[in-house]
Formats: sequence, structure tokens, C-alpha cells
Amino acid sequence: MAAVEADVAAASLFGADRRLCSADILPPAEVRVRIEVAVVNFLSALASPSSPAISVLPLISRTSANCSLRSGLLNDVSSVYLSYAFFKRSLMREKNAMGFVRVWKVMEMCYKILGEGKMVSQRELFYKLLSDSPKYFSCMRHVTQTIQDVVSLLRCTRQSLGIMASSRGALIGRLILHEPDEEHIDCSILGPSGHAITGDLNLLSKLKLCSDARYIIVLEKDAIFQRLAEDRLYNQLPCILITAKGYPDIATRFILHRLSQTFPNMPIFALVDLNPAGLAILCTYKYGSISMGLESYRYACNVKWLGLRGDDLQLIPESALQELKPRDLQIAKSLLSSKFLQENHRAELTRMVDTGKRAEIEALYCHGFDFLGKYIARKIVQGDYI
Repeated sequence: MAAVEADVAAASLFGADRRLCSADILPPAEVRVRIEVAVVNFLSALASPSSPAISVLPLISRTSANCSLRSGLLNDVSSVYLSYAFFKRSLMREKNAMGFVRVWKVMEMCYKILGEGKMVSQRELFYKLLSDSPKYFSCMRHVTQTIQDVVSLLRCTRQSLGIMASSRGALIGRLILHEPDEEHIDCSILGPSGHAITGDLNLLSKLKLCSDARYIIVLEKDAIFQRLAEDRLYNQLPCILITAKGYPDIATRFILHRLSQTFPNMPIFALVDLNPAGLAILCTYKYGSISMGLESYRYACNVKWLGLRGDDLQLIPESALQELKPRDLQIAKSLLSSKFLQENHRAELTRMVDTGKRAEIEALYCHGFDFLGKYIARKIVQGDYI
């Protein structure tokens, strides 16, 4: 088995640090060269006079068994990373033959996109592939998985492939964004919908950020974001509010990471529902995800869990609590089996499962619509977070 793994590792198209595998940010020309190398290797295997064969695609394994937690040397940020272990996609295996072909079709499309100097969203890419190759791309999941396969094979980021992050995120508060063309956006004078976060990571990386805030507050839900934005919480508590409107997208994670790097002394707090999905969202901001393990360290932030947590149940009437659903228990089981869940988070999750109850942030409105801002301020001032 060890010999097989060594053979696959040696077959990797591009070198890797055995302790930490990562995806590089590369210019279009270099990505196109890597695609050309992959094609040449494939054709060489086919043309071999001694043993013509369909070559396999050596992809970094994106499984929990190949996942560990990497701690920062100069900060308290930890992130998911994938080690130097491979799995193979082959045209000769019935179960992954479709996946093998999808990789080549996505690489072909990326090669064209980069050659034209364009950027496309994942949804645009899906509809183009659906039009050209409906047999292979019948749903968005096929595209999402295949993009990760291509990142794993070529060892470059999605952005480097010409694929722009789709963004649902927004931010508001004590922050001024200076764009490259010298225009600036004062996020403290916007309406309750805030400033929409672009999916163009290149543009986000060029923004100059100015702020006199003391805190960053990550909100799971857009409705909560708009409630606090309408209340102008940031005028009472100097802060920046940010949301991805659910599970965090790459662009929202990227700008949060930039904020954390630009203002290293500004703590980040997360307000999520009291259910396993809420904790999973927090952990994605904090550590990244296994599926994007090659890039997670570029987005990970030291996010503190402000609420909702077990002790907050005393603030919520019994009638507002709900039973944990099978999907909740499935997420809880996955989190409890993970290597990176810190002990106080594990204790909170275990308590949640034991009580069998879940609660949404909106349940705090039983104390009035202005209570949420007071709740957040009180918990921060009292240091009631983990």
C-alpha cells in the first residue's frame, strides 16, 4: 500500500510540501502551461509503445482521514489543511469514469477562459458546460466537485482558473472601502442592506480598508444583519457587521480574512443559531472546510463564538424552542467526529444534543426588537464568548 501511495505521489504533476499541500495563486499563462502539461502527460501515456494505457489523474485526497489542523506560527489562527495523500480518477473505473471526463472538460473550458482574459462565475460555467456536455453536467454539484478536482490536480486556486467566487455576502458599519479607482464607500451611511461583497477576489485584494471599529461581528442570517443595520448598532457599539446570508461563501470569507489581517487587534465574534448547522458555519469561518482544504489557510480567521449558546436558553421561552431534526443530528455527529473541534465547542454541541433542543436567534425578540443589540453589547463587555 505504501509503495502504491509513493508511486501516486511521484506521479503528481506539480511538486508539493509533504507537510502542507496548498493551491497556488498563479497568473493565467502559468495555469495554461499546467493544463498543457496535463494534456501532454495524458497523450504520452496513450502513445506509449510498450504499454499504452489511460493515465490516472492524481488528486489530493479531500477526506477527513487526510485532514489535519494547522496552527499559525505568528498568530492564533488555525486552519484545515490536507496532507500529501492522493486518490486516483481513472477512465477504466466504472464508478469514476464520468468524473475523469468532467475534469478534462472543465480544464478545457478554463483554458479557453484564461486565453480570452475572462472571469466567469461558477453558475455561468455550469450553464456553458450544460449546453456543451449535458451528458456529463446535469447539476451544479457536478461542476462544484469537478472544480475542486481541477484545483487538486493543478494545485492552483479557483480564482487562478478564471472562476469567480459567487457572493451573497454584505457588510456595513464603521468601515471605509477605498477602491483602486480612488472612489470610496463609507459603509456607515448605507441602508440596512449594506454593501454587497463582490465575488472578484482580485478586486477585494486591492481594496484599502480604513476603520475605527473595535469589533467585527459575523452574523449567520441576513434578517439579523438587516435588523442590526437598521438599528445602527455600529453607532452604539463601534463595530463592522458582516454576513454571508447562511453558509459562508469564499468572497465573504476572503474579505473577513482581509479585515482580520488589516486590523489584527480587532476581535471577531459570531452570532449564529443554536443548532449544529450554526456551529458548522462558525467552524467554516474559523478553520475552513475539508473540500477546500488546499485553500483554507487563505481564509481562516480566529472567530469567537458569541452566541447563541447553551446558557442563552434561559433567555428564551420554552414555546420558542424546537426539537433537533435528523439533519441536525447528522451534522452534530460529523462535527463531534472531526479532529479540529475545540473542547469548549464540543461541550456546547454535546449539551445541545443531550437536551435535543434548538433555537433561532429571532427567539430573543420575545424581549423586544431592540433587545438583540443590547444582548450583543452585554456579552462582549462581559467577555461572555468562547
